[in-house]
Amino acid sequence: MTDRMFHLLERFQMLDAQLRRAQGSTRRNLFQIAELERRKLRIRARLARLFVPPAAVV
Repeated sequence: MTDRMFHLLERFQMLDAQLRRAQGSTRRNLFQIAELERRKLRIRARLARLFVPPAAVV
């Protein structure tokens, strides 16, 4: 695992924890929740691109 992957995984986990706290709060901020979800999806997409091996060139 590269440093970049590790850093992205750390950020993903941090956003996940923030999102769970925001969703569990009695005073939900829907804008904040939507922003955290959007950021989490962006990181998930970046991780997916890094974990997928490059296509074989024929």
